Amino acid sequence: MDGLQRRAILYGNSLILEGVRASLAALPGLEVLDQPLYVPLDPDQTKGPTTVIFDLEAIRPDFLLSLLQQPDLQLIGIEPKTHQALVWSGRQVRAVESADLIKIVLKTEPIFI
Repeated sequence: MDGLQRRAILYGNSLILEGVRASLAALPGLEVLDQPLYVPLDPDQTKGPTTVIFDLEAIRPDFLLSLLQQPDLQLIGIEPKTHQALVWSGRQVRAVESADLIKIVLKTEPIFI
């Protein structure tokens, strides 16, 4: 581990997030925080490695866009009906040529939870 405190922010209070909370709370080295829906994140909350987890059925698309604009913030949206997770990252990658984009695309692998 890199010594940085890792943080998971559960955005909202749906039943699916309660299950996630139960799983994450037992992990050492992970701080789990609750955040009410549509309340902006405080910059101090996202210092260091931070993941925001939310119910895809409960969040508005425009609010998701605002979260994506925060660099190095990992977002995980959970689809309650299928229990699939969609993972986004605000990480920026420099792609000067189309060959660079191809390398980025080919290294992307699906993540299943």
